[in-house]
Amino acid sequence: MSTRRLLGVVVLVPLLAALALWAFAWPAARTAPRDLPLGVAGPAAATAQVEKQLRQHAGAFEIHRYADERAARAAIEDRTVYGAVVATAQGPELLTASAASPVVAQLLQQAVTRQAGASGAEVTTVDVVPTLASDPRGAALSSSVLPLALSGIVAGAVVTLLGLRGVRAVTALILSAALVGVVAAALAHSWLGALTGNWWAEAGALGLATLAVSAAVAGLAALVGPAGIGAVGFLVMFLGNPFSGAASAPHLLPEPVGTIGQWLPPGASATLLRSVSFFDGAATTGPVLTLTWWAALGLGAVVLGNALKTRSKGTTPTAGERELAHVD
Repeated sequence: MSTRRLLGVVVLVPLLAALALWAFAWPAARTAPRDLPLGVAGPAAATAQVEKQLRQHAGAFEIHRYADERAARAAIEDRTVYGAVVATAQGPELLTASAASPVVAQLLQQAVTRQAGASGAEVTTVDVVPTLASDPRGAALSSSVLPLALSGIVAGAVVTLLGLRGVRAVTALILSAALVGVVAAALAHSWLGALTGNWWAEAGALGLATLAVSAAVAGLAALVGPAGIGAVGFLVMFLGNPFSGAASAPHLLPEPVGTIGQWLPPGASATLLRSVSFFDGAATTGPVLTLTWWAALGLGAVVLGNALKTRSKGTTPTAGERELAHVD
């Protein structure tokens, strides 16, 4: 038995290390635009050359056409596109939104400037929705994904290990997530100044992100036992965190990593937090629904697990009932 355990450890540790390196390093090493939503604004005759140059990057950009600069700005503020190239009489103008992704904003500036430079034109860059001057790389927001995931895992594990069930477990999970949201908003918004949106909307987003994870942990544990804690923790930390695109953007990750990441709590929470903090709540429907489904299914599993255990105890004969049955 000891030899078998030794072999298990020897094999398992390198396997986990390889999996962690794959999950974290592979997406980062393959970062590149993939159908990145980008606007092109201006008269068709003026934008034709711009579109032709952009399409030379096969599969890199998803082109959205707009009549003028005003429409392109509105699309950026609504999070329909990450940026836009506007054809003007003075030359091309690049509109970016570093608040959506500083990495994408820099990438667009390099790509458009390089293309315009080949034709001798100068590019004017305007940051429509900028990051904070105190945090130009958006590091504070992207760094919040891991603590939220960890707090959710810890909350779900504590509820499970304390033996809370049914309504008590649900109440504990909701209240703890709400408290995490308030505390996190107080730190990130009021103290650090890293978030600039509506304070209560940010607190709600942070709390919902925590509840999505904690409910999933406690829910699966209620159905399958303590192993559920490890299963959800593995999913959130080894896949959800590196696949979230929080430090870059979902459209820069290899497919289907970018899409999968938005279906998991870390990716959805990062997208939601950007929207409520910098874009006045634009494009929040998708991430809110994702996090709500995780929370609802997790809480439902907590209640279901308690009901199944109660029913199992109710149908299991007591020692006295077994003795009477034996006598008969």
